[in-house]
Amino acid sequence: MLETLVWVVHVGAAIGIIGLVLIQHGKGADMGAAFGSGSAGGLFGATGAANFLSRSTAILAAVFFSTSLLLTWYSGHKTGASSVMQHADLSAPVAPAAPAAVPPAPVPASDSKSSGIPK
Repeated sequence: MLETLVWVVHVGAAIGIIGLVLIQHGKGADMGAAFGSGSAGGLFGATGAANFLSRSTAILAAVFFSTSLLLTWYSGHKTGASSVMQHADLSAPVAPAAPAAVPPAPVPASDSKSSGIPK
């Protein structure tokens, strides 16, 4: 139950980070506002929006990082969790397979008449 809640928060934080990053303007966008492009009249003002979005992104990134660590811890401490090597039979070493026998090459007949070599 608690792991499901952590998954929901984790996915929500991931979607929130994606949305906030797409909403934010690049560093060069403020230069356009100085020359009258009209982007300075946003909801929070020119610098207020940047601070709010930056802080929100940082908080969601911290939540995402924390839930990632928590989910990793959950996966390692599940009941019944096992390693691949726990079920391996290490008591007897396995002998390598013998190489396949290569048949001998056919020996040509020593008959000089049928050799096909011109004299």
